[in-house]
Amino acid sequence: MINKHTYGGVVWIDLDSPTKDEIEQIVSEYGVSRVVAQELTAPSLKSRVEAYDTFVYLVIHFPVFKHSHTTETKQEIDFIIGKNFVITARYDTVDALYQFSKNIEVESILNKEIITNPRNVIFSGIMKEMYRSLENELSFTEDWLGSIEKKIFDDKEKDMVFEISKVGRNLLDFKKATDGHNEVLGALELVGGRLFGEDFTTSVKIAQNDYQKIKNSIKNNLELTSELRETNNSLLTTKQNEVVKVLTILAFITLPLSLASAIFQVDLGTGPILQTPNDLLILVGILAVISLAILTFFKYKKLL
Repeated sequence: MINKHTYGGVVWIDLDSPTKDEIEQIVSEYGVSRVVAQELTAPSLKSRVEAYDTFVYLVIHFPVFKHSHTTETKQEIDFIIGKNFVITARYDTVDALYQFSKNIEVESILNKEIITNPRNVIFSGIMKEMYRSLENELSFTEDWLGSIEKKIFDDKEKDMVFEISKVGRNLLDFKKATDGHNEVLGALELVGGRLFGEDFTTSVKIAQNDYQKIKNSIKNNLELTSELRETNNSLLTTKQNEVVKVLTILAFITLPLSLASAIFQVDLGTGPILQTPNDLLILVGILAVISLAILTFFKYKKLL
């Protein structure tokens, strides 16, 4: 699908899962290299920047948002940035791009003044909207971590083992998808600055600043996740140790009682209390005294 928007004399073409015919139409109209046209037919493995005579080709990956229909952990946006056009190509639903298209339509209607460097505005606006979406996702993750922290101290440590793992995996996916942004944006700053001038460099630096905020947020959330995992594991270990201690004490109490019972069950015919009218009561009393003595010993040693 081809979506076109005009802003300040610059055309933004958004290709949503484009067909070969749609790609052919756009590259012919805007003089894009056939090599780049071939790249647009399928997702790329790595983010990168390539400079051409009249345009810059940028491939950049973003974490998959929770509303995405894809099963991948990252989604790709390809940029072709020329003098009077910006082309984006994607292979999945990207709500941030849809939101930006609505923003730019409203801006075009309301703002009747001459727009300086609309190409730069379009690029930086798309990147800002993408990073804003990431920021919203990370805010959701922070709330998730807050809920986990509360449940950890509400005696739900066992259930939180899986929840912490889910959050950790989500954050690692975010980190993996965004790790290359700084390098790619740095390369874009150089090649884009040479082709489009210093104003474009400023737009890229704005995107780099937005990325740094995301990077710091991911780092902080990962650290918090690690701390919550350690706290949860410590509480689980403490509870398990308490259970083991109680079972050990019960076993220690039961052993002498079993031994005493076994001794009194031996039929020697000459036992001191065997075959007497109150032998059962006497035996129970002896066992009770032994149990009380063991419990007193544990209390004295502060094992209970």
